[in-house]
Amino acid sequence: MTPSLKPRVKAPDPALVGHTTEILHRHRLTTVCEESACPNRSECYARHSTTFMILGDTCTRACRFCNVKTGRGSMPKRDEPERIAAAVEDLKLAYVVITSVDRDDLDDFGASQFVRTVEAIKAKTPRTKVELLTPDFRADLQALDSIIACGADKLAHNEETVKRLSPAIRPQSDYRRSLDVLGYYADRFSGRVKSSLMVGLGEQEDELLETMQDLLNAGVSELTLGQYLQPTSKHHPVVHYYESQWFETMKEKAYQMGFLAVASGPLVRSSYHAESLGK
Repeated sequence: MTPSLKPRVKAPDPALVGHTTEILHRHRLTTVCEESACPNRSECYARHSTTFMILGDTCTRACRFCNVKTGRGSMPKRDEPERIAAAVEDLKLAYVVITSVDRDDLDDFGASQFVRTVEAIKAKTPRTKVELLTPDFRADLQALDSIIACGADKLAHNEETVKRLSPAIRPQSDYRRSLDVLGYYADRFSGRVKSSLMVGLGEQEDELLETMQDLLNAGVSELTLGQYLQPTSKHHPVVHYYESQWFETMKEKAYQMGFLAVASGPLVRSSYHAESLGK
């Protein structure tokens, strides 16, 4: 397959982005929306939704699709959960996604910081819905159990790509382990469980459908599909850009397979329309 035209990126609303950024900087916070210059961030801000990244900006893993720097991170900031909760209140956010880098250097892999962040948000703005997009925590059961019991409204973990490509794309992660984490969540969590896949990395459609079935079998009920965009020349190349109609077709197939909620499109990311997916 050869690359075709890249998807067009929406121009952000400068006033809305500026207002949100000022509040985020005041509370010394990092969002995935800003760090990745997400093309959907104005849309999400307008719907009172955003995605915060906790536990620093340095990941202990080196995935070939991700532009986050790799290394040993700093110790978790004790006041980070309260600063996030204050920003959620100031921004009047109705829906928040909390995610993080991988922190294999921490005893609990960072799970306790997720828990404290949910507790802080719920204490300050009880009506705010909180979705956790977690690492795999090396499938540590104590970490997973603490996430399940923390009061989040939805849990997510991204499989990212198909089984064949996973070792090359996510060399320090594991396809089967991600499925096990998702299955553990689905078996024990009362809410819905979500996962996300990137396309354009060199997967075949039958492999993609097989991965989608694996996710369904693990208990995942919500799925997002989006086009992979190469961050730099050092990252895995884009093998193919899919047309918008292809994403619509895959969305229909996902619903036919049994997913309860699906977001699929060239610019869809894991947290795209997170507040409305599944309603």
